[in-house]
Amino acid sequence: MRSLYSTRHTWLHAAPAWSKLVALSIGGTALVLIGDLRGLAIAAAVVLALFLSLGPAGWRQWRMLRGLLVACALIAGFHWLMGNPAIGLVSALRIMAASMLALMLTITTRFDDLLTVLEYSLAPLRRFGVPVERIALGIGLTLRFAENFYAQWQRLDDAHRARTGRSGGLRLLAPLAIRALQTAERVADALAARLGG
Repeated sequence: MRSLYSTRHTWLHAAPAWSKLVALSIGGTALVLIGDLRGLAIAAAVVLALFLSLGPAGWRQWRMLRGLLVACALIAGFHWLMGNPAIGLVSALRIMAASMLALMLTITTRFDDLLTVLEYSLAPLRRFGVPVERIALGIGLTLRFAENFYAQWQRLDDAHRARTGRSGGLRLLAPLAIRALQTAERVADALAARLGG
């Protein structure tokens, strides 16, 4: 499966996966708890500065951030039409900052490292007969498929833009669905062969 993980080394690559997951949890919780527009704007600016500090590894994801900006603008515009512009700005800033934190984790952390952290975190449940490895694998695959789904869309959009000079938009849904199903089938076959053996 294609991945958003960047092989271009950044300062965040050196941090262990568990510390990045902890930081993401703390940062996401803080973004939810901050209700003041000024405080949230400062927090979002800090997150943006951290994201930009990744250099080209982060900048190459500008198209994903552009999509997030459009979504956030729509949310802010909806609340503005409803007469609550402050709530719209708070929601947009919160979503944008949280998404950038998650993207930083994805860009700088290998899938295997995330899977190891998940297995370790769920290990106490093993005493109660819970299949920890399978649950960790399921969570990891969910995260990886979401990442792969975007990477496939980006690849299809690049190909369509090279042929026509414009974005594929909704025309890409059918080929994207076909590719996603093909990827899921290949992964299912690989897992069945591995677990069966």
